[in-house]
Order: sequence, then C-alpha cells, then structure tokens
Amino acid sequence: MGTIEHNLHRNPAGRLLAADEPKPVTVHNAGGRSPLLIVADHAGNRIPRALGTLGVSDSERARHIGWDIGIAPVCRLLADALDACLIQQNYSRLVIDCNRPPGSETSMPVISELTPIPGNIGLSEADKAARISEVFQPYHDAIAIELDRRKLSGLPVALIAMHSFTPLYKGVARPWHAGVLYNRDARFAQRLRLLLEQETHLVVGDNEPYSVDDFTDHTIPVHGERRALHHIAIEIRQDLIGAEAGQIEWAERLARLLPVAYRESLAAENAAPGR
Repeated sequence: MGTIEHNLHRNPAGRLLAADEPKPVTVHNAGGRSPLLIVADHAGNRIPRALGTLGVSDSERARHIGWDIGIAPVCRLLADALDACLIQQNYSRLVIDCNRPPGSETSMPVISELTPIPGNIGLSEADKAARISEVFQPYHDAIAIELDRRKLSGLPVALIAMHSFTPLYKGVARPWHAGVLYNRDARFAQRLRLLLEQETHLVVGDNEPYSVDDFTDHTIPVHGERRALHHIAIEIRQDLIGAEAGQIEWAERLARLLPVAYRESLAAENAAPGR
C-alpha cells in the first residue's frame, strides 16, 4: 500500500476504528482487591484497518518498535497472582505511543529506532486527532476512572507501569535484566530495585535503560505523580520474557516482590517527618 493511501481509508462517520475492530483498551480482573493497579501502555501491536500497514513490514511491526514484546502475558499472570486489576492498551505504539505526550515528536513517530514509518508522514490534524480520541484517550480515561473510583471509595492504590525493552538498541547491547524507572519520587522504585538485586544473577538498572520525565513520558507523570501516588515503571528485557517459561518466572518474581516493596514504601512515607 502506498504512503498516500494509509490515511485515505476511512470508516463511516470518519472514524479510525471500525465497529468490528478490537477496543483500544482491555480491563482484566476489574474487581481485583490488590492496591496495585497494573497498566501496560504497549501491550498490543494491532494497526487499525484504516491505516493499512503504515508502510511497515510484518517482521518490523513484530519487533520491539511495534510493541513491548512479552509484557502482555507477564501482566496478566501478575494480575492473576496478585488479584490485581490490569489495564492494557491493544494497538501498536506506531499508531500512537500511549506513553508519550500527544504532540511530542515520538507520539506518532516517522522513524522508530532505524525504521521509517511512512504512514506517519504528513499526518493532517484530523488524522492525529482521530488517533488521540480513539486510541490514546480511551486508554488513559480507563486508568483515570479506576483511580478515581478507588479514591472515592477510600481504597489504597499504587500505579505499576509495565514495559519491556530490547536487548540490543541501535547496535548497542544492554546488560540489564530489568530496570526500575522514576522521576521525582524514587521511593517505590528504589525499594523494588534493592529486592531485585537480592535475586540471583540479576543486573538491575536504576533509571536504565530509560528514565521518566515530563517530556518523554505520560503515564507516570500524569497518573502517578500528579495524584501523589506510590508508583513505579518497570522494564524487563524482552529476550527474558519472549517465551512462556520466562513470562511465568518474571510474573512470579514480581508477585513476590512488589507487595513487599509497596509495604516498605508506605512505611517510609508514614515514618517521614511531619506524618
């Protein structure tokens, strides 16, 4: 499909997603009793039919540029183990990156790593608005609704943003097995990092291979920091969770360690001067 065609196939009423296409967000275990709310910004790699292939080959879309490989099954296993609610986004980050502020250069990238994304070149304001309103906004609305529900009900909540990263980026090997990410508030992240480092043979990144900030991230700054919640972003290397055995291993590990890290983070908050 040629570059121009990517944005010409419109559904009735000018919508991006057809009525028979999957919803952009899935909520799993909505009544989960755990205070830990798990979210996955890049859980799926679907592309709306209206956008064709975005000019990207099947093999490229299956790589890390299209989604966070392995993170969806890890999150579901983790949610089931903790009796936690999971909110995941089902469309490819190449359509719109749901962990980027809308309007940023990487929100609808024209190149991802070294791969051009022809279907994202020359987007009209209407094209951009459709991706925001039909993919980005429903996902973040679902997170906000769940957080509001817990606040109104007086229920505790902490935000766990789950991601995976490629072991090789632009030819550079990444040594970390996992990373803990944060911006202004490191309480939860540092406690989980220490617990992970006690596990056998794990190399744990401290704000590696990425860090969180207001310009390159959306989920933690908006839903975690603005609400003053305990929060953390977790990155797991994709080769460790590409198959079922690794997915189970990491889900079981985090099911053990996350509640401990959360309790320690709460205890530190309660012990702080002025409490």
